[in-house]
Amino acid sequence: MAVNGGKYKILIIEDNPGDFALVEDFLFEKLEAPVITNVTTFKAADNILSNNNQFDIILLDLSLPDKTGEQLILEILEKSNDIPVIVLTGYTNFDFGVKSLSLGIADYLLKDELTVLSLHKSIIYSFERKKYIADLKESEKRYSEVFHFSPLPIWIVNADTMRFLDINKAAIDHYGYTREELLTMGLKDIRPVEEIPALEHGLAKDREHPEAISHRTLIHKKKNGELINVDVQIAPFVYKGVKATIAITTDITERLNYIKAIEDQNEKLKEISWMQSHIVRAPLSRIMGLIPLIENADEVDMEIKKMLKYLALSANELDEVVKNITDKTRVIDYQTDQFKA
Repeated sequence: MAVNGGKYKILIIEDNPGDFALVEDFLFEKLEAPVITNVTTFKAADNILSNNNQFDIILLDLSLPDKTGEQLILEILEKSNDIPVIVLTGYTNFDFGVKSLSLGIADYLLKDELTVLSLHKSIIYSFERKKYIADLKESEKRYSEVFHFSPLPIWIVNADTMRFLDINKAAIDHYGYTREELLTMGLKDIRPVEEIPALEHGLAKDREHPEAISHRTLIHKKKNGELINVDVQIAPFVYKGVKATIAITTDITERLNYIKAIEDQNEKLKEISWMQSHIVRAPLSRIMGLIPLIENADEVDMEIKKMLKYLALSANELDEVVKNITDKTRVIDYQTDQFKA
């Protein structure tokens, strides 16, 4: 079905009345009420295409009074605005037919061999091919927008050579290289030398499972030599017909530094907790043990016993404080482990 309410709008550029009548009959035999416009010169075709690009298909005779052959094809294609152009010709030159197709026409049909079926098939295939190409261009546009406007660095890597095939703006900005520099580089160029064996090991694993999506935490190197920790998700990808992988990179250096700072702080808290639970509580325990001994002595008067009770109460309160601090240190240590996980 065509785009114009189910009816194909067809421009026939043909100066031979007999050939036009034959093509018109063929079109009405297979298509439902096609809307046909006929012009007989290049000048007329140029004029109508300049003012009306709402055709679905163009049928082009290669021998017009004012222009012929390859030049005619090139100028009609320029004016067609992606409308499929099917050449109908009496030329039987095979090489010229191949060259015509390479110029961008949709099909090349010989008038002497033209049938209702061959014309119909050519129109349907050409129109569907146009839709497919339009869908493909739209898909590529969406991919391009997602790729280039992503805030995360994204790399497309040749699966065999490990060279970069494409890089988005975020990768260029984050790593400090120019696009031209990166397109001459590969994965090994953004890894520290000591990390190359790990890289090769990971690539070998990927080759064992070429369809699998993998996830790794790696060390990358920027142009200025700075080393960063990155979380990388890697998936198989076909780029312009080349087997490749796409890698989406997240810089987790700050996150790991934050975790390291928390771990260092927790180590200090553990030391404090150990001091509280061993060094501080040891003399505190001795005090708490001496109080009942003094309290039970025969020569201790009531006033001293009263003070000893207050001292025991304070010692017990201090002991609870020490235990609470120790317990909280354990909780912080547990939360840090959960955050790392």
